[in-house]
Amino acid sequence: MIYLQLLWVYLKIGIFGFGGGYAMLSLIQADVVDKYKWITLQEFTDIVAISQMTPGPIGINSATYIGYTAVLNAGYSPAMAILGSCLTTFAVCLPSFVLVLVISYYFSRFKNNKYVEAAFLGLRPATVGLIAAAALMLMNHENFIDYKSFLIFGAAFLLTWKFKIHPILMIFLAGIAGLILYW
Repeated sequence: MIYLQLLWVYLKIGIFGFGGGYAMLSLIQADVVDKYKWITLQEFTDIVAISQMTPGPIGINSATYIGYTAVLNAGYSPAMAILGSCLTTFAVCLPSFVLVLVISYYFSRFKNNKYVEAAFLGLRPATVGLIAAAALMLMNHENFIDYKSFLIFGAAFLLTWKFKIHPILMIFLAGIAGLILYW
């Protein structure tokens, strides 16, 4: 029974979770914590923290961990909990996979259409604007923005843009700079 509920909940989250993983979190909490009470709010908070630290999308990472924890908390064995983990991961990814599959089929047929080209010309700057808006929303008191943060940002921007430093190396260097400046 819990497997069908997990499948339904995560299919629904995958379909209506527009805006990425962070937008999904409120949907996940409403069903997993509030409605079905598969996990506690404290466990949910821990899952979000773990999902942010691990590589990959937060929505998929949290689905994997919640599927495991929910089945384990329901009294099933760890082996059955792994099945719950796989099921929730599959369910949250399936709607996006189907949507991309359908879009790619039709895109290849209409990619030279002047209306499709015009739509993509409008989407490009909107994408940049959405990324910039997300960056600005993260600049708040909880994230401790000060002159040292702007110094690290400026150096990272300049090194990446002007000197083509690889982003992974840049993340590592920014972490070292943070240790030096804030310690």
